[in-house]
Amino acid sequence: HSAHRTSGRHDYSRLRGLTGAVSFCSGLRGNWHHLGSRSLAKPSLTVRRPFNLSHGTTTLGFIFQGGVIAAADTRASAGGLVACPFVHKISPIHSHLVVTSSGSGADCMLWERILRREIRLYQLRHSRCLSICGTAKLLSFMLHPFKDDSAMTQTASSNGGPKLIYVCSDGARLQGDIFSVGSGSPYAYGILDGSLRWSLSNEEAISLAREAVFRATHRDAYSGNHVDLFHITAQGWTNTLSAVGMFDTV
Repeated sequence: HSAHRTSGRHDYSRLRGLTGAVSFCSGLRGNWHHLGSRSLAKPSLTVRRPFNLSHGTTTLGFIFQGGVIAAADTRASAGGLVACPFVHKISPIHSHLVVTSSGSGADCMLWERILRREIRLYQLRHSRCLSICGTAKLLSFMLHPFKDDSAMTQTASSNGGPKLIYVCSDGARLQGDIFSVGSGSPYAYGILDGSLRWSLSNEEAISLAREAVFRATHRDAYSGNHVDLFHITAQGWTNTLSAVGMFDTV
């Protein structure tokens, strides 16, 4: 531990072994501790699903003059089955950072827990929070060995200026002002592209994000149930949850 405190750098080699072990723990039964790094080089070739389940979601994020808005539906689907009508696809990491996820629900939940733990450990070691760009880089590094997985995550923050960063499961990082991810994203973009502008008030931005997710749930079979929304500012984040049915008059 002393090496971590004096070097000021992440020990990413330790992370690589840890994430590989966790992934195999969730996919295999029995004793997996003997597996070496060579066995974990291509986990997708070892851990295979017996069959593919179609799944989808609608998540979005955008920047405006009042901070950052992140919104998502709450439906978890497995093929034609609505596995759960109320799933949190937006997870607060700390007071100024939230993560939205799209892809395999189990994978996304796992990576969010690992990311939250690593950021907390960084804060304890260095007495400061990891920057948003540094967080995106850390997440990208963790996801890269598992680039055949379907998990995708975007991060949003407004600490030290609003930032919105999209991190793909192949390790790619893109910073922008608007992103939408998931099977319902084309429908959400159709609403956002026509109405999004920098000068939106807080109420207008929240209403726009809700409507974009709402419209996507009516066109995408894998999205639906509720609209989960986070508004992130320099003071922190606030959360609201709305039932899709309440937007029938929009």
